[in-house]
Amino acid sequence: MQLNTILSSKPLRAFAAGTGLLALLAVTACGPGQSATAAQPDRPEIRQALESIVQAGFPGAQAVITTADGERTVTAGVGDIDTGAPIPDRAYVRIGSNTKSFVASVVLQLVAEGKVELDAPVERYLPGVVQGSGNDGHRITVRQLLQHTSGLPDYLAGGDPSLRAEAGTQQIEPNPEVIRLRHYSPTELVRIAMTMPPRHEPGARSVYTNTNYILLGMLIEQVTARPAATEIATRIIEPLGLRDTYFPASGDIGLRTPHPRGYQDIDGARVDFTEFDPSWGDTAGAMIATGSDLNRFFIALLDGELLPPAQLEQMRRTVPFDRMPSAGYGLGLVEQTTSCGKKAVAHGGSIPGFDTRTGVTADGVAITITVNELPNNEAKAAVVEKAFDTVVCAS
Repeated sequence: MQLNTILSSKPLRAFAAGTGLLALLAVTACGPGQSATAAQPDRPEIRQALESIVQAGFPGAQAVITTADGERTVTAGVGDIDTGAPIPDRAYVRIGSNTKSFVASVVLQLVAEGKVELDAPVERYLPGVVQGSGNDGHRITVRQLLQHTSGLPDYLAGGDPSLRAEAGTQQIEPNPEVIRLRHYSPTELVRIAMTMPPRHEPGARSVYTNTNYILLGMLIEQVTARPAATEIATRIIEPLGLRDTYFPASGDIGLRTPHPRGYQDIDGARVDFTEFDPSWGDTAGAMIATGSDLNRFFIALLDGELLPPAQLEQMRRTVPFDRMPSAGYGLGLVEQTTSCGKKAVAHGGSIPGFDTRTGVTADGVAITITVNELPNNEAKAAVVEKAFDTVVCAS
């Protein structure tokens, strides 16, 4: 998949430090499109960064910045083209591949409980599932799924944000109308991937593949006898009090309110893509949250609230990453260095209608930037990434 395609791991961020950040969040409104605590006024670089996104052709952009002093939200542009309303504060958005960090956290909890071994073959947990066209679950480990070093093919055709599953079709191919209507099971997604040969030998390098995280969701269900969405809820969402984070139920095509509209460029036309069936993303990218909750999740994860030290250390151990030469991929986490030298670890995600860049810096500042249109080329994706870099360095 290219940088601007769906379910991607955007250049992302975060290292975590401070404690007590989960108890923050007293927000004072400061006029349309902006809110901030008195202790943390909006810096002009942040607003300028968001305005640069809008000037590049996106409908709107929002930054949610969480610090030990509180939380502030800064927006630019519109969340609804028809009404001109801005992206609302505490907006629900589709978080795409940020879902992978939730899934990886559950798998590593199972490792800590002795129920899963990182270096065990996938075949042990999903017998007969990873086979065909040269793919072999006996030769691929759980660690390799988590770190995208499995070599497995992606069921998504170049990450294209639309679907077709016709007889004989291997990858899911472009067809924007189908994406709104078709429901896919994880088994079906993996079956599509197994019609294609491996991309490389297991362990040879890290090549981002959504199939890995569909399989990890299936592994969670096999080991716990409960759906991966249930395990994410009981192990992460509920203990952390993430009231605005959820895995959409089967058939749930919308977003809770408040939310912006999400747009998609299709053949040069901007289409409202807010409502659709995200089942083709499943445990690789179907979750929904607010920027505030994403910040709280990554702070807690990197601060050791979800994993014992041994598993968190494994999660943060990176290998070179095909998407970003300057970054490394851990077990469901991306680490990079921003232009100002700040280290950042977390993830990020893109999916039709939305693109999120999320991270926490070493001094305990968590940042999520959301745009309500998926970048349709590398130049636009670079604008969002540069804005994220600016906000990280200015926060």
